Amino acid sequence: MAKVTVIGAGNVGATCANVLAFNKIADTVVMLDVKEGVAEGKAMDMLQTAQTLGFETQIIGITNDYSATANSDVIVVTSGIPRKPGMTREELIGTNANIVKSVVSQCLTYSPDAVFVIISNPMDTMTYLTLKATGLPKNKVIGMGGALDSSRFKYYLTTALKANASEVEGLVIGGHGDTTMIPLKRLATYNGTPVSALLNAETLDKVAADTMVGGATLTGLLGTSAWYAPGAAGAYVVESIVKNYKRLIPSCVYLEGEYGQKDICIGVPAIIGRNGVETIVDLKLNAEEQALFEKSADAVRKTNAVLTEIKAL
Repeated sequence: MAKVTVIGAGNVGATCANVLAFNKIADTVVMLDVKEGVAEGKAMDMLQTAQTLGFETQIIGITNDYSATANSDVIVVTSGIPRKPGMTREELIGTNANIVKSVVSQCLTYSPDAVFVIISNPMDTMTYLTLKATGLPKNKVIGMGGALDSSRFKYYLTTALKANASEVEGLVIGGHGDTTMIPLKRLATYNGTPVSALLNAETLDKVAADTMVGGATLTGLLGTSAWYAPGAAGAYVVESIVKNYKRLIPSCVYLEGEYGQKDICIGVPAIIGRNGVETIVDLKLNAEEQALFEKSADAVRKTNAVLTEIKAL
């Protein structure tokens, strides 16, 4: 009987909770928010779709009572302020670091064995903060960014190919940032066929470029951060954990020498199962991809350094 807590009942958190309930991924979903009535109201709204959509998941909305989250198998952290147009994920660090640190600490009081899925931005740095501030085992903390970025990569590939979305595969590694993520064009496929055999280099480059600014594009259109794809990506990671699917998902995880990096949380392919991060998969990057990965890691480290400056670590 899986219990999942979603911290933050804003657009992303509520979408994640709704997907978890509708797809029967968890038996109980708890949404917790600091604003009175928001989590309660959204839980009630979702439950009023139960007969229509055919699910029996228990959805509980709570304001700041962490005892209701007790014995959660997975805790999804979406807390923090969202991006506004023109704002980078990195600009959120000061505010969101303090929020995330407090939230995770309170969750651990009631669910010391939970796996944490971090969505809050800047996601790589918030994942690193969660790991370092709590002392949790490295397999218990997963940043969701790679799952989302890869879904956007596959969307742009599908559009360019005019293809069946279910037959398109593509991975994005590196930092979860507009200039730090790395869509792996070389490894993208359409029903097993390399995409490079189906799209010319110019088109494929545009797909990669559009992927990298996928979040910013939506922020510009919506006036705030996107939520459907981020919420669904979070639920996708949670599903692999609670159902022990052992999916290969590009995830922000702690590296200890893998891909030539240490003491950093950054996106790499990982097998995600009941224990969280089961295995980190070595893709054998070529020289160009490895150079991009090293550049991405340098950028993530610069953002991580702010945690020391603001005394979050």
